[in-house]
Amino acid sequence: MTGIGQVLIVNFIGLIVAILGLWAGARAIRDVSFVDAFWPLGMVLLAWGSALQAGFGGQRTQLILALVTLWGLRLAAHLFLRWRAQGEDPRYRRILEATIEGRGWSWGKAALLSVFLTQTPLLFLTCLPAQIGVFASATSLSAEMGWLARAGVLIAVAGIVIESVADAQLHAFRRHPASRGRVLDTGLWRYTRHPNYFGDALVWWGLWLLAADAGLWVAAASLIGPVFLTFTLTRWSGVPALEQGLRRTRPGYADYAARTSGFLPWPPKAR
Repeated sequence: MTGIGQVLIVNFIGLIVAILGLWAGARAIRDVSFVDAFWPLGMVLLAWGSALQAGFGGQRTQLILALVTLWGLRLAAHLFLRWRAQGEDPRYRRILEATIEGRGWSWGKAALLSVFLTQTPLLFLTCLPAQIGVFASATSLSAEMGWLARAGVLIAVAGIVIESVADAQLHAFRRHPASRGRVLDTGLWRYTRHPNYFGDALVWWGLWLLAADAGLWVAAASLIGPVFLTFTLTRWSGVPALEQGLRRTRPGYADYAARTSGFLPWPPKAR
């Protein structure tokens, strides 16, 4: 029987190979921005890589694969199409320029070390609930799902719906010429400034609960995934980085931020 250690090692090696291939492509076009689209797609690959090694047996295994695939393919397509429409992400351009200037590296070296290889272990850790959950569920003697798994499925599905609706609302808003320079404050965006990020976090907390249903060791070993993702979205490269630019480029964003919850959906404050 394949052990969890072997599954994770093989997955990580496969992820490194894929990342190096993407880096080679980025060097050819001098743009790393498409790496955002690989983040969810990479998690799909890791989940399926776990199943190919450990097996597809068990209802939990099949649910994890289905949810990760649905979430990952939708988000990857959304981010890829956004990159194709908008071009290079200014955030990555600033990162590369600062690294090249500060360290004297070439463009290729800066892209590899400050973008691609930096994201690889983070992607891998975030996806631990899917990887360990698939392994534990496929190799468990008990295939019966408990209340924890059922709750996880409901939360993950809710997250996918919220994130999808939020992305669709933002896309429709940006397409309208009258929206230029304005702030979206209707729909889900009325209740949180980042409903897409909130939905993303819900998906992975739901997947963690679904995986944790396979055993206490699974819950403990994979908890870092949703914790790290939530921290990233709310305190690191998600909300802080995005809002720094929005406050500079959107005149009404400060007022919007004052009345609207930053992450958790909540009725707006009266002004």
